[in-house]
Amino acid sequence: MSVTSTVEENHRQKPSSSEKKAEKRRQRWVFWGRKWRRLDYFKLTASLFVHSMALLAPFYFTWSALWVTFLFYTIGGLGITVSYHRNLAHRSFKVPKWLEYLLAYCALLAIQGDPIDWVSTHRYHHQFTDSERDPHSPKEGFWFSHLLWIYDSAYLVSKCGRRTNVEDLKKQWFYRFLQKTVMFHILGLGLILFYLGGMSFVTWGMGVGAALEVHVTCLINSLCHIWGTRTWKTNDTSRNVWWLSVFSFGESWHNNHHAFESSARQGLEWWQIDISWYIVRSLEIVGLAYDVKLPTESQRRRMAIVR
Repeated sequence: MSVTSTVEENHRQKPSSSEKKAEKRRQRWVFWGRKWRRLDYFKLTASLFVHSMALLAPFYFTWSALWVTFLFYTIGGLGITVSYHRNLAHRSFKVPKWLEYLLAYCALLAIQGDPIDWVSTHRYHHQFTDSERDPHSPKEGFWFSHLLWIYDSAYLVSKCGRRTNVEDLKKQWFYRFLQKTVMFHILGLGLILFYLGGMSFVTWGMGVGAALEVHVTCLINSLCHIWGTRTWKTNDTSRNVWWLSVFSFGESWHNNHHAFESSARQGLEWWQIDISWYIVRSLEIVGLAYDVKLPTESQRRRMAIVR
């Protein structure tokens, strides 16, 4: 699907007053008054574990553990942005399968779910951005769009339907394998960190590192649809948040992204820091990335806001 056709197809409809009231009730009862699924318990347990470890981290501080935090945040974060987001969700570039799978595995260790689950939700977000069917619309509240939506899989199914938009990933044995075994990989990582550095490495790596990365990712869903600047005419509330660009590896140029969602580059100006794009561009230079998509000049002129 081209960038232009995607923008043109996403027609937004304002929800009725009854729909707004229903959404407010849904938001109010995220944790109570509903049936919890196994996936919901898993996601809540993982979230509680990460944040609990982060709270314990100050009691286990070492300088080597601080380096573990940096490595965990960087490897997992770039895995999410380069692999899950730009490579798998939007197919903005291609790499050899061995590298594609390696990057996806790095993303898995960021404790944000398996590729099939993550990519499916993100594709639905772009298909239904800011509409009643958006999985994490900021119109339902900042904290809902930031984190609370994650814990109700039945809610996502009611809005978007089953995960029928990731058949390309479901056909590949590696992604099916990760989906079924994600818990074991996270547990294995925890054991390795404990063996190498005890609770110090666990709390600062899987605690502080993972918590920071989770909330930076969530800020793209929440803050970048509420606060910031707009450069392009998109039919949604996406914003560019410049100060978040370094921490998000370039993901916070969010209005750029929604204008040209298939673009491998989101920091479209030379001064817009986009570390994920630098990685993709480096892979392209050495011949490991190909079919790298970028917006054309005609597309940029058509989407630009005249000031």
